[in-house]
Amino acid sequence: MKLPRRRFLHLAAGAAALPAVSLIARAQTYPTRPVRWVVPFPPGGPADISARLIGQWLSERLGQPFIVENRPGAGGSIGTEVVVTSPPDGHTLLLAGSFNAINATLYDKLNFNFIRDIAPVAGIMRNPLVMAVNPSVPAKSVPEFIAYAKANPGKLNAGTGGIGSPQHVAGELFKTMAGVNMVHVHYRGSAPMLTDLLGGQVQVTFDPMLSSIEHIRAGKLRALAVTTATRSETLPDIPTVGEFVLGYETSGWTGIGVPRSTPAEIVEKLNRETNAGLADASIKARLADLGGTALAGSPTDFRKLMAEETEKWAKVIRAANIKAE
Repeated sequence: MKLPRRRFLHLAAGAAALPAVSLIARAQTYPTRPVRWVVPFPPGGPADISARLIGQWLSERLGQPFIVENRPGAGGSIGTEVVVTSPPDGHTLLLAGSFNAINATLYDKLNFNFIRDIAPVAGIMRNPLVMAVNPSVPAKSVPEFIAYAKANPGKLNAGTGGIGSPQHVAGELFKTMAGVNMVHVHYRGSAPMLTDLLGGQVQVTFDPMLSSIEHIRAGKLRALAVTTATRSETLPDIPTVGEFVLGYETSGWTGIGVPRSTPAEIVEKLNRETNAGLADASIKARLADLGGTALAGSPTDFRKLMAEETEKWAKVIRAANIKAE
């Protein structure tokens, strides 16, 4: 039976509108059940705390619990793989971060590709590292440190929280750009490294600010510079490394990722609500307590950061021939 033209056009228009209506409905109803947020590190660190902070905000805004699940191991790769293999429906999130950008080259045989398999949602926090030395080191500035290191090649030990850690790659980048030779001494985490730095067994570190700031304030360590492009509000009198080594910049960062193919309308909803949280004064203050600053922006902004950082650390890791343990 042939439909009248007017009736046909009406039905065709209605059919064409169905996908759009479906997308809108899905975005409006999401989330339909508790959301699992995989944090690839143990509880209690800055990354874990930032996820719980934003998770509570999202729970209140979206009406479903956002439950943090800690899945540590392989520098964050085990937890990342859990998310990569989860259904792309917005009910499993990843606390992505600078560790992912490093691991993409550090590990030879990952079962996923970070840039391909994790879709960016939103940034959360950027954390400066601080270049700190034991007070026995005579240098009181970055130029003095570089001059001292060049006069004593291979005699300065640079402590890190492990091979391929943010401290390690930050130090390797500094060595290359400043033209100095330091011996890498790696530990299983920042705590034992800081113990030896305070004791003088190692002389310098590029450590997350939260770990070392109390030692700096107490005069037990001397801060020479922060590693971000701009000075830190937490240590406003401390210059950046880039003020002396042009182009040097590194920082830790975290954000939200989801499995690829997660619907765009869900990504946009999560991005919008996360950015609203990052604009909240109390959340900004809590992030500052962790030594960080809010990293708001669009999914496109976060994708750009992910890609640029992955490429940057690939060059450093290959040049320094860093291999995972």
